Amino acid sequence: EFDNVDTYQAIITPIDIAGERLGTLFLYKNGPQYTLDDIILSEYGTTVVGLEMMRSVNEESAEENRKVQIVKSAISTLSFSELEAITHIFEELKGNEGILVASKIADRVGITRSVIVNALRKFESAGVIESRSSGMKGTYIRVLNDVVFDELKNMNSD
Repeated sequence: EFDNVDTYQAIITPIDIAGERLGTLFLYKNGPQYTLDDIILSEYGTTVVGLEMMRSVNEESAEENRKVQIVKSAISTLSFSELEAITHIFEELKGNEGILVASKIADRVGITRSVIVNALRKFESAGVIESRSSGMKGTYIRVLNDVVFDELKNMNSD
């Protein structure tokens, strides 16, 4: 496939932004050696790629921080009994979605059904979960913010 490998020229430029190594840019061409303008252009391209990568990393980090803050805010609005109810709800859920019967959890844990309903409403209004009542069959719950699992685990370990 590559019969004339020795005719290719390469520039290998590290992508370093703010002292952080983000990758390496490889440029190849077939023909004469790179000129000073080519080298300057590769450095400029590396800077642009690096800045775009940093922007992307910062956006991802900001989104994750926002999710954590939403969950912490939602948890802080719960009373002690509602927090206990939410803990049992997520233990019962076993995944990102499922159907739960509030009366069964209430009987098993020893709290009222209204405490469970209030806790679910608070989490739903915060955008942490989505719930839909199915009457006697129970309540369908879908987790929208999966950070809630880690935060509840951290609270239980404290």
